[in-house]
Amino acid sequence: MQLGSDRGTRWVVKRRPIGAFAMKRASSPIPTSRHSASPSAPSAFSGLSCTVQPTIECFTLGPWATNCYLVHDTQRKRCWIADASFEPEPLIDRVRELGLVPDAIVLTHAHLDHIAGVRQVKEAFPEATIWIHEAEHKWLTDPVLNLSAAAGLPVTAPECDRVLFSGETVELGGENWEVRHTPGHSPGGIALVHKKTRRAIVGDTLFAASVGRTDFPGCDPSRLEKSIRKQLYTLPDDTLILPGHGPSTTIGREKASNPFVPGR
Repeated sequence: MQLGSDRGTRWVVKRRPIGAFAMKRASSPIPTSRHSASPSAPSAFSGLSCTVQPTIECFTLGPWATNCYLVHDTQRKRCWIADASFEPEPLIDRVRELGLVPDAIVLTHAHLDHIAGVRQVKEAFPEATIWIHEAEHKWLTDPVLNLSAAAGLPVTAPECDRVLFSGETVELGGENWEVRHTPGHSPGGIALVHKKTRRAIVGDTLFAASVGRTDFPGCDPSRLEKSIRKQLYTLPDDTLILPGHGPSTTIGREKASNPFVPGR
């Protein structure tokens, strides 16, 4: 397991990302400082400091190495979770270790690798509500729509408690986050943007030197390109992008060098 820190973001990597949900990358990611730690260590993040609030911790989980995020404020003790993949125990354990109270499980989209652990997280924290874009709320209970049936791993999650709409501002953990609808990889993909610290959790829309796949049912390559240009490339260049797979990047870097959607 490796740890790193990148502008208030911490990374727990349990498997090497295999890029199953991204187009093949053409360049290397932004360098990130890394620290080694044992999986059995009492505190996986001991010795790391973080001054940017809220803190975002990344847990790379499951057979598709899906990035799931724990977002919290050390003072308020409130948190929320973005996506929950297979084998979410490290994320659950971290919430308990910090004594946090999860407000919500917010889903960037409803493909199987982003929702497989929702039921387990919900069972661990019954007070946490489930949020997803209106276009995909039915996917949570339908293995055909969420692609898990085709993968031979039928997955369902509890029904959502709240549907999200493009352009709305939601309060999570005492902070405001803007919801940006980013269809293309899936119809209800969203990005969650924290303008104050210039960070965005973007699901499988944009990756370091890549973009989300568009060969699944419900994908649309033209909509994906439009989403990236209109919803993500309009953010400041130094906005840190936290994707659903692989390492972080920035808007400026992708505009300058992304081989699939280059900046204009």
